[in-house]
Amino acid sequence: MRVFKTFALAAVASLGLGAVSAQAAEQRSLCVFDIIGANGDVYNVMKDLKTQAAGWGVDLKLKPYTDEKIAAEDLKAGQCDGAVLTGLRVRQFNSFAGSMEAIGAIPTYKELKTVMRVLASDAPSITSKMKSGSYIMGGMIPMGAAYLFVKDREIDTVGELSGKSISVMEYDPAQAEMASKVGMSPVLSDITNFAGRFNNNSVDICFAPVVAYSALELYKGMQPDGGIIRYTLGQLTTQIVLRQDRFTEEFAQNSRQFMLGQFDRAMNVIRNAENEVDDRWWIEIPEQDKLRYDEMLREARLEMTQDGIYDKELVGLLKKVRCKYEPSRAECTQ
Repeated sequence: MRVFKTFALAAVASLGLGAVSAQAAEQRSLCVFDIIGANGDVYNVMKDLKTQAAGWGVDLKLKPYTDEKIAAEDLKAGQCDGAVLTGLRVRQFNSFAGSMEAIGAIPTYKELKTVMRVLASDAPSITSKMKSGSYIMGGMIPMGAAYLFVKDREIDTVGELSGKSISVMEYDPAQAEMASKVGMSPVLSDITNFAGRFNNNSVDICFAPVVAYSALELYKGMQPDGGIIRYTLGQLTTQIVLRQDRFTEEFAQNSRQFMLGQFDRAMNVIRNAENEVDDRWWIEIPEQDKLRYDEMLREARLEMTQDGIYDKELVGLLKKVRCKYEPSRAECTQ
């Protein structure tokens, strides 16, 4: 299929029907964080974006990064025209898009797909929120629901989290605040070392998507008596941040639409990762405790929105979507 597409583009160019020649294409750099590097799933999606971008008049040069902090700093310094980062790191560039990771705000993948469809639309009320300061958003794909990985499977209620240590991302105050609320001791970490701390017994708990089970070998940290608490604490995303002086609004919108089209592809990766997890690792929690988690996270979201950690409009949109799919939720009847 890709060969056919390349042949078709060449044919159009030869007929002079408006295809952009390689010489006329603007060269731009995209620094791509993928913890696996150039062989990772995120990087592979960006290779396909590069192919699409050629048709939009842009020659994207992809630069792989395995350290997300360096990729973000290079974007700020102008060493990258755009960067691919996790949503948690994106918040510093665009609070609206970066609030997708609001804790407990997107319970299932149905809600997630609806939200991503809205954020990829060309409605002026949305496109205006995609711009912030020097940056404009180029779309997002799911990384998967985040869960608590624990060393002791007896931890199946909120109260039993008290006194435990948990690795939290040092650049996400929401994680540390939530940990403290339930009596846990937050240990500041980053995406390069949180798994190692869990696996070498430096912390009791870590917060991660299921794709980390195999990729970061979290099963080692759970052995012999640990598990994964089956409760979605949040949806993690990978997002594209572009410098407004290096990309047009049209390019950014095209990119957002392209990334939306990769949703099912990303979900296949996530579901494959979930299928790799042996059933014995999942920890089911009492329904009453799920309701307690729901209320605890709702209160935390409101508080963190008031503190400016989360964007008020995006948090409001997420509530509307939750209530659309589950109108019986307590927050929807208030």
